[in-house]
Amino acid sequence: MRPLSNGLARAAVRFKPSAFAGTFIALAVAAAIVSACGILLETGIRASVPPQRYAGAPVVIAADQRVHYVIGHGDGRSDESEQVPDRARLDASLVATAARAPGAAAAAPDVTFPLRTAHGSLTGHGWGAAPFTGVALASGAAPRDGEAVLSPGAARATGTGVGGRITVTAPDGRHTFRVSGVTRKAGSADGDGLTAWFTDHRARALSGHPTTVDAVLVRPRPGTTPDRLAAHLERAVKGGAHSPRVHTGGGRGAIEEPALANARETLMGLGGSFGGIATAVAVFTTAGTVALSVGQRGREVALLRAIGATPRQIRRSVAAEALLVAPLAGAAGLPPGYGLAHWWFGQLKEKGAIPGPVELSVSWIPLVTAVGAGLLTSLLAGLMAARRPARIPPGRALGEAAVERLRPGVIRTVLGVAALVGGIVMTGVAASASGDDAANAALGVVMLFMLAVALLGPVIARLCAWLIGLPLRAGPVSAHLASANSRANARRLASAITPIVLAMAFSSTLVFMHTSEDHAGDRQRRAGIVADQVISAPDGLPSGTAARAGSVRGVAASVGLLRTGVLVPVGSGDGRWLRTASTQGVSGSGRDLAAVQDLDVRKGRLDALGPGRVAVDALLAKAAHTRIGQRLALHLPDGTRISPTVVAIYGRGLGIAELTLPRTALAGHVTSSFDSDVLVRDAEGADRKAVAAALGRLGEQVTDRDGYAAAQDEDRKLNAWANTVMAAVLGGFAAVAAVNTLVMTVLDRRRELGTLRLIGTTRRQVLGMVRWEALLVATAGIALGTAIALATLVPMMRGLTGEDPYVPPLTYAGFAGAAVALGLAATALPARAALRRTTPKP
Repeated sequence: MRPLSNGLARAAVRFKPSAFAGTFIALAVAAAIVSACGILLETGIRASVPPQRYAGAPVVIAADQRVHYVIGHGDGRSDESEQVPDRARLDASLVATAARAPGAAAAAPDVTFPLRTAHGSLTGHGWGAAPFTGVALASGAAPRDGEAVLSPGAARATGTGVGGRITVTAPDGRHTFRVSGVTRKAGSADGDGLTAWFTDHRARALSGHPTTVDAVLVRPRPGTTPDRLAAHLERAVKGGAHSPRVHTGGGRGAIEEPALANARETLMGLGGSFGGIATAVAVFTTAGTVALSVGQRGREVALLRAIGATPRQIRRSVAAEALLVAPLAGAAGLPPGYGLAHWWFGQLKEKGAIPGPVELSVSWIPLVTAVGAGLLTSLLAGLMAARRPARIPPGRALGEAAVERLRPGVIRTVLGVAALVGGIVMTGVAASASGDDAANAALGVVMLFMLAVALLGPVIARLCAWLIGLPLRAGPVSAHLASANSRANARRLASAITPIVLAMAFSSTLVFMHTSEDHAGDRQRRAGIVADQVISAPDGLPSGTAARAGSVRGVAASVGLLRTGVLVPVGSGDGRWLRTASTQGVSGSGRDLAAVQDLDVRKGRLDALGPGRVAVDALLAKAAHTRIGQRLALHLPDGTRISPTVVAIYGRGLGIAELTLPRTALAGHVTSSFDSDVLVRDAEGADRKAVAAALGRLGEQVTDRDGYAAAQDEDRKLNAWANTVMAAVLGGFAAVAAVNTLVMTVLDRRRELGTLRLIGTTRRQVLGMVRWEALLVATAGIALGTAIALATLVPMMRGLTGEDPYVPPLTYAGFAGAAVALGLAATALPARAALRRTTPKP
């Protein structure tokens, strides 16, 4: 029995390779997508950076860089955490505590902060960490109070040597130091970069955090291992503020490179969340292609049954075909998958989303998973498609092979209706939710509706054929034939429609989600910035810039903005979580802010803004379930928890900032407390050009409100690029699947096309029929995909932006035009080839 089944499978593959070409292509492309996402996911899990500055510090103490919180109750209770937006720091007193620990030979604080000079940016450190980071003097002496040591690069850039003077700009203003020494060039970033060292006390003051440090570097005594010292230090610092953590080995690199945590989240989000969606799409399309391939051989299966083949032999034959084709197809898809992952990873690194030292990790796990997923999908889809032809009597199977069965399967119908009802219910849930709750619910909408389309495909295809076929039946002969064929072969039509629906739904959702957010944000930003002049600088502005601008003649108001992010609890019940909200810290009063920003205040008063108070965007307030007069619990950029009182709720948070706090509430909790911008309002009757010229003499860049609003759009480029790439990957895969399916269906109709020619239908009429069918398929796929995308985007965008989605007409026309063009090309070319082989002789 087994040799016969295997022989049937080998014979089918050997003598009818075209029947398996479509399956091979679908499985190969699916393996490429799944393996690429798997490689990115594994890279995110394994991502690490070797210690560089901290290579000479065997043990490093740093604050826990995550905010921990609890959701749920009782058995459903779970501990969650979120990365702090900036950097959590330690109390400087821990340096002495670490130095007293058993086995510790020395301990030093480490701080890193940005500075500015007339020649560019510098990175500042405390000199106490120099011996731990491989830094040594080439000339001069260690810094004392009022002195600084420069790296060779910094000395060249500023044209300063030992004994000279250097003026640096810190967030609190300008300071001049005598250069006491220059370090020798070393392999670390400190030795080769633009770096300055100060006394530890002065370094903490310049950083804006006089009582805290970034990390504590500890060296063990001779005979004490780093691990043993780490154990002593853990007991010594236990219970300290910001939950001190002790790191050795490779863990030191993550503390030195804070961007690693965000990079890991980005990679795991792409490989996990997007990878899950991509895998589901791959399973949908591949299963449909395999089922179509097996279904096209229904006549052969019926004949085998008629000559004595048992149902078990048929099933074994289908399984053997899967085992022959799927592994080879999966292996063929792995090299393109690795190439896609390598390109994607390189682009993320080039755009600054991933630190340079992180490398792409590739192991056997994602590769085997991709091939295994394709094999399992092929096997299950083939067995399900062959189940009925192998089970029913041979005569009935021959009849169903000749004329399509009208009634769909009961199980498939029940599951499809359940998915459809679930999608409708989720649409209602998303429409009644707000913020991220609406966005999360909307993602379930698109998946449920896509599942419904896949399961109810024949029913939906027959309905589409009837509706779209109405005008076709009144058309020429070829259009009438296309309408009749589509109604009679709904299963074949469904196989062609489903990939187009996938391409339209996912591509439209990803691309138009971004265009909608951009459109709403740009409109809010342009309406909200009412300042006449905007002062900015690439590396930020010292806090005194707003005051200096306010003293310029012709200036009525000037407000400095410190932009950062804070963590805000949103959601409800067990779905409550911490979300990073864009935040601006403003200098001056709420009245001054109203002169340069129109936040569209809807409740409360902006002039009530002050210490211990906050103004909140309306959508964020709804998501956080807060209102005027209530306290809003939030975590500042370094994780510090505060609960300011809500004094105003406004409507332009997407374009400006979701939270507005006094600058003093944020300045001590960010690594760089330079102002991002200073907004200036001219006095009534003032000469705008003269004011701009006077502000320009402050040494900064001055633009008007329109130029400032356009520049802010640059911040969204990475998100736009990521959404476009994801849409291209999913849409491209679905497009390949659609073309593949259409080609398979046309090539399988050689007998039908030849019969039409034999009964007198002209070649032109047959090709016209095929073109009309392609247009019907494309129209149905575009309409269904658009409907699913709108059902997803409308509640999602109303929750995220408070507005309906914005769909650029040209972009949508491009999507629809591409679907029609692919449909016509994928049917016309194989139809011409089939007609050449079946042209009747005169």
